[in-house]
Amino acid sequence: GLFNFLSETFQLSKMIAAVQSTKATFFKATTAKASRKSTVIRAGAYDAELIQTANTIASAGKGILAMDESNATCGKRLESIGLENTEINRQRYRDLLVTTPGLGEYISGAILFEETLFQDTMTPGKSMVDALNAQGIVPGIKVDKGLHPLSNSNGESWCAGLDGLAERCAEYYKAGARFCKWRSVVSIPAGPSTIAVRDCAYGLARYAAIAQNAGLVPIVEPEILLDGDHDIDRTLEVASATWAETFKYMADNGVMFEGILLKPSMVTPGAECPRRAGPEEVADYTLKMLNRRVPPAVPGIMFLSGGQSELEATLNLNAMNQSPNPWHVSFSYARALQNSVLKTWKGEDANAAAAQEALIKRASANSAAQLGKYKADGESAEAAAGMYEKGYQY
Repeated sequence: GLFNFLSETFQLSKMIAAVQSTKATFFKATTAKASRKSTVIRAGAYDAELIQTANTIASAGKGILAMDESNATCGKRLESIGLENTEINRQRYRDLLVTTPGLGEYISGAILFEETLFQDTMTPGKSMVDALNAQGIVPGIKVDKGLHPLSNSNGESWCAGLDGLAERCAEYYKAGARFCKWRSVVSIPAGPSTIAVRDCAYGLARYAAIAQNAGLVPIVEPEILLDGDHDIDRTLEVASATWAETFKYMADNGVMFEGILLKPSMVTPGAECPRRAGPEEVADYTLKMLNRRVPPAVPGIMFLSGGQSELEATLNLNAMNQSPNPWHVSFSYARALQNSVLKTWKGEDANAAAAQEALIKRASANSAAQLGKYKADGESAEAAAGMYEKGYQY
């Protein structure tokens, strides 16, 4: 009898210990879960401002003027009209852009290169930032440090700039910037390799998290390059994979989707593909990809032009706005807004007003396209000229 009693007591004590252990484990897990949950939902210092900035840029009928070309690339543009690549010439040209009368009617944000963010206009004491703010245009800043060869890849690139990014973003915010841009690229002819897509996506996610913590709305830009002879279905496949990975890593990094903007390439055939796609097909494929990948929490999708002609970029955007979308679908164009401006200006002050009129013409055309109301009547042959450059460096 004593043996049975001791045995039952021992079994009972084991059961109690097991229950206590289970309760302790459950309590630990619940506490950890609550802790994690509170971390995720804790409001960031800039959350309300980020949401407001993103929605201001994603205003009806408005888009972004991308004027953040590096000094080397801006120099190539200036040399194309016979101007030397000097700081004063870059300042003259960018002054012409930001002081264009009425620009704020069609442009809600302007991406600047670091030199321009801290630069005055040609009017002493009036900064480029002041000129933009006077027109209700949000100043932005390019924050990446350019592309570098990716080891053990198919000749692909990775984007530098995470080192010191938090400190730089804080300085840019103090200087008046309220959004920023980071451009990574994916090359279809190169594969793309798994490591290249992953590096592109993860780098963008880390950048977006750092930018938001500094009060800057991040523009997320994994550009699928036009280079290649692939068809539109292959572009859809690669773009879908790239955006899936980008959003996965942004979620992992706690990026607030309501406070970002996207800058995707349109889904088009490769530049050397013999079969071209019209605006309706480009719109169909591009919106199909975006609807499958982009949460409706994202306020705006601001397409890059990527070497399309001025006319093509506007027609494609117009086709995408023929029916309602879950997000503001607009533009963040550089060449497709500036090409005719440069050619009109030619570096001569006497042509400045005509060049500014050329900018307003392109900005208003793309504004109409954002509203789905663009008509191509009266467009010049120059606007239809392609601007694709193989292996383009920004």
